[in-house]
Amino acid sequence: MTPIRVMLVDDQVLLRTGFRMVLAAQPDMDVVAEAGDGVEALEVLRASSVDVVLMDVRMPKLDGVETTRRICSGANPPKVLILTTFDLDEYAFSGLKAGASGFMLKDVPPAELLTAIRSVHSGDAVVAPSTTRRLLDRFAPMLPETGTQPRNKQLERLTDREREVMVLVAQGLSNGEIAARLVLSEATVKTHVGRILTKLGLRDRVQVVVLAYETGLVRAGGGAR
Repeated sequence: MTPIRVMLVDDQVLLRTGFRMVLAAQPDMDVVAEAGDGVEALEVLRASSVDVVLMDVRMPKLDGVETTRRICSGANPPKVLILTTFDLDEYAFSGLKAGASGFMLKDVPPAELLTAIRSVHSGDAVVAPSTTRRLLDRFAPMLPETGTQPRNKQLERLTDREREVMVLVAQGLSNGEIAARLVLSEATVKTHVGRILTKLGLRDRVQVVVLAYETGLVRAGGGAR
């Protein structure tokens, strides 16, 4: 099995050392690159093959949010996992909008960090939808009350059932909970979620939630409009 290639981006050398020691003990992970700020990270990435980036948000020269945005706008970008000091801060919100696949606290237990890296690598979001919704509810004033026309036009690509599933994803329900609510099999719900991601050009459930709020499909508080 090919190890997951991880890059550490943090201006604190001691923190990078700690993360590296944890990851080095895993047979399925390999720290292949490090950087102390966003500018250096972008330079290193050009010469490195990376699967997952652990990204700090508060760094000199170029912060983690803008670095994430630039990484995710490239071709075949690595997955980005935002590391933040405070739960539900504006950096995490901005990081998700920039294309990150999730966010975690820096003091997360090692086992949870490892699980998160594996989940991100496999294409899943590592933020529970309910946590993402809580994050978006807090920063709802940063979102438009009704989505801009181009963003709303995207939703026209969805079937009625897909829109229904999208609302429930944005409200924080898991695939199993959505299946029970709509009286569908969990496999069918998974298929609908996959089609939503494909039609809207989104990478994971986190981005589904962000778009649902941006377009006004879901209001602050989690209710459908």
